[in-house]
Amino acid sequence: MSETQSTAAPATGTTQSRQRPEGLDADLWNPDLAPVDASEKTWDWRAYAALWVAMVACVPTYLLAAGLVGAGMAWWQAVITVFLGNVIVLIPMVLVGHGGAKHGLPFPVLLRSAFGTTGAKIPAVARGLVACGWFGINTWLGGSAIYQILNKLTDGAFIGAPLPVIDIDTAQTLSFLGFWAMHIYFIRNGTDSIRWLETLAAPFLLLMGVALLGWAYVKAGGFGEMLSAPSQFVPGGEKEGLFWPTFFVGLTGMVGFWATMSLNIPDFTRFARDQKSQIIGQAVGLPIPMALYTFIAVAVTSATVTIYGERIWNPVELAARMEGVTVIIALVALVIASLTTNLAANVVAPAYGFSNLAPEKISFRTGGYITAFIGIAIFPWKLMESAGAYITTWLVGYSALLGPIAGILIADYFLARKTDLDVPDLFRHSGRYGSGGGWHAPGIIALVVAVLPNLPGFLAQVQLLGDVPDAFDAIYRYAWFVGFFLAIAIYMLLWHRDRLKHA
Repeated sequence: MSETQSTAAPATGTTQSRQRPEGLDADLWNPDLAPVDASEKTWDWRAYAALWVAMVACVPTYLLAAGLVGAGMAWWQAVITVFLGNVIVLIPMVLVGHGGAKHGLPFPVLLRSAFGTTGAKIPAVARGLVACGWFGINTWLGGSAIYQILNKLTDGAFIGAPLPVIDIDTAQTLSFLGFWAMHIYFIRNGTDSIRWLETLAAPFLLLMGVALLGWAYVKAGGFGEMLSAPSQFVPGGEKEGLFWPTFFVGLTGMVGFWATMSLNIPDFTRFARDQKSQIIGQAVGLPIPMALYTFIAVAVTSATVTIYGERIWNPVELAARMEGVTVIIALVALVIASLTTNLAANVVAPAYGFSNLAPEKISFRTGGYITAFIGIAIFPWKLMESAGAYITTWLVGYSALLGPIAGILIADYFLARKTDLDVPDLFRHSGRYGSGGGWHAPGIIALVVAVLPNLPGFLAQVQLLGDVPDAFDAIYRYAWFVGFFLAIAIYMLLWHRDRLKHA
């Protein structure tokens, strides 16, 4: 008999009304972490496609092209790199999402199978802290759009001197906090309110993207010189012979961009009507829209050279340069885009992750509030100072950590357990996932060992180490891939060793 077949789900009813079943531990269970029942599985493929379109349409997506073209790529090479990276990350996205759809469980609970009931807190918090960084970045960008709207309507009346310590002016600070406060409403009302917003916003954001493309084409009389410019890697070019190293760093960065969501996607797929809904929805909503928005970014930025006499990569700055009612529409679209991406990608994961630390004390809502406050504390405007650092340090750096977690999840769920889980035991320290004091050694060891090869390259990148051997630089270029596959191999080796030991 399989693990799933041997037991019933530990809870019934809605997450608002259900009570903890007898025999489950209070420090592992709360209504938000409990499996959803059939009545809550309402998301079809259109809901997942809308979720992704609404998340893809954001300022960080737009800025991806800046990093790639700035590194020397032609526009079409940048678009293809983004598309390939998202096709690759779609694979773990769908595989990890399978566990949520089948068992109705969020990401932190699924982690307990691979890492143990206590050990699971480490990867859950790691994922949550990365999301807090992204939350701060998107909140800053949305607040910047509000700041631009205020100054456009008042002819710059709100521009002031930077405040001490934080280095932004009073109106920027209040705009940031005002946009931050918008998130609190949706955090308070839970994931269903987030789904409602994403579904409503997705067609609007698609329309705004196409409208921006049309505006640039008409205003510039074409898309400009960037679309005809060759890459810098061609013979005689400034970076001749360096395409492949640059490509693989960029590809790893593109995978890293959504490596966060490839982990906590069960937080959403747990509400899927069936597996087909999450698979089709994600396949439709992720790779093509990402490539489309990258093309829009390159084409519009190319047109800005003709329109304004300079390349303007930041869409917030671009919107502020527009005239008449166009600027208000563009900036409102940016506010909505930042809000939809932030809520789905950067609130849900840490909210569940922090709840998992102390389920009896921290609900999903409280975890969301913690996320929001961390997003303020990190001074996110400091993270956005360099497009190069954005890809090579931020995206590639955290992909070195999240790639191994994804590999371990997939190895445990598909290869070791064949998708079968004893669901109630995930909420019991005395069950099969609580042995070893709640620390599952294969998962913990595989995570540490798979991260280590990327550590020297990362430390050199952030200038905490001097020069490191070329081999470590090469490994760091493939950080997500190295960690992902190494973690799978180590986990399965240790898993089979344990099985033989207890046979």
